[in-house]
Amino acid sequence: MTDTNWTRLDAYYSEQLVKQDDALQAALDDSAAAGLPAIQVPPNQGKFLNLLARIHGAKRILEIGTLGGYSAIWLARALPADGKLVTLEFEPRHVEIAAANLRRAGVADKVEILQGDAAASLRRLIEQQAAPFDFIFIDADKPNNPLYLELALQLSRPGTVIVGDNVARQGEVGNAASADPAIQGIRRFIELMGDNPRLSATAVQTVGAKGYDGFALAIVEA
Repeated sequence: MTDTNWTRLDAYYSEQLVKQDDALQAALDDSAAAGLPAIQVPPNQGKFLNLLARIHGAKRILEIGTLGGYSAIWLARALPADGKLVTLEFEPRHVEIAAANLRRAGVADKVEILQGDAAASLRRLIEQQAAPFDFIFIDADKPNNPLYLELALQLSRPGTVIVGDNVARQGEVGNAASADPAIQGIRRFIELMGDNPRLSATAVQTVGAKGYDGFALAIVEA
């Protein structure tokens, strides 16, 4: 199969199963118009995250990497009326776009965007003794994935679900000799998941509109 086949099939899934509404499409359009990189999850994977969070009954969600707020909308919509999403973003311009997209989607009251270095924001949450999160989505700068996992675990509880995006990267994550810091960051992230006795984890490869990639999925067991 080719990338054309993958993209066509993703479009079919999204048309038949996702039925993206105006607020989600506007979030994509405004992010593109503002020059944000087109690296957000595609619609079918956005709904996949939404369903995972709903299946888990998550009331507190942590997202590392907001970008334009597209995945944040999907995650916020998974929350109950008293739920909360905390999302971390480094770039001030991205925060501005995301905040507008979240307001238009009607979920801004459930979302807190923390602007700044993600590791520093995570450490502040730990210092503030923030309540543990039920669901954590890690989708930011890949060289720091191992650090994000380490800090996220300090904001977890038994039963917390952790999802990591982009863990295949055209299959290069399987190349131990890669000199790419992003590849090595993801490899260490995967290895830490596998070595940590608190976690039960797996990973799946995916293909679609964003090419060949994958998700890591873990649950905190202790």
